[in-house]
This record gives sequence, C-alpha cells and structure tokens, in this order.
Amino acid sequence: MSLIVNKRATYDYEILNNVMAGIVLSGAEVKSLRANNGSLTGSFVQIVDGEAVLLNAQINPYPYANNQNYEPKATRKLLLQKKQLYELQDKVQQKGLTLVPLSFELVGKRIKLKIGLGRGRKQYEKRAKLRERDLKREQEREISP
Repeated sequence: MSLIVNKRATYDYEILNNVMAGIVLSGAEVKSLRANNGSLTGSFVQIVDGEAVLLNAQINPYPYANNQNYEPKATRKLLLQKKQLYELQDKVQQKGLTLVPLSFELVGKRIKLKIGLGRGRKQYEKRAKLRERDLKREQEREISP
C-alpha cells in the first residue's frame, strides 16, 4: 500500500527499474508517514561512501511526539543489500541515469522506499506524454456514454 507517492518523478523521468529499500526512521517519523504527513517532491537518492541515502525528503513532525531538535528534511540512510547497492552504483555511473524516490510503501508493519532508476526526460518528451494522455482521456469519453 502506497503511503506517499512522488507524482513528479514519473513525469520528469523515464523509470527503467524499481528497487525496494528499507529506511532508517524514528518512531515519530513512522507515525507521521502513516498519517500521510510528508512529501517526496524534490528529493533524490545518492550513494555516498558505499551507503545509499535519501536527501531532501520532507517528513513533517508528528504532532503528539516530542519534536525538539527535529529536522523535517534530514538525510536518511537507506538499507540495501551490497549486491543491489553495487548494481545501482554501476548503473548510476552510466550517462544520464539517476536514482529517484518513487513512493513510501507499507509492507507488513514496515515502511519501505521504492526507488526508481530513471533517465531524465527532455521538455519535448514531457509535452508529448501530456498530449498522449489527453488523447487517451478523450477517446475514453467518446466510448463511454
């Protein structure tokens, strides 16, 4: 079940591959995410010193927790297997590929981050995608009474 989705990611990037990663969170952050208090817009994933980290993701403070010294856009460590990490690192070093956070997922009792390996779209590709979506919507309207 998706808790928070980065809708902008599928518009800005062509997603080639998906990976689920664990994320290190505090208890208050987990409760905040379960209440859909967060945003992935403008966030990104980097591999720093052999570890994957989530940067610039906003998780709003949980109102019923002690939020002293809480930073909503803190850097959060991602949990991946070494093999997955090395594969992603090799692919990111290729030209034009980047790691994009797609959504926070609830898997059992755990919260995981769905990461996409994406290639940036050009402006004309974005316009073509919007045009294609509008045509599809118009065709569905004509078919249904």
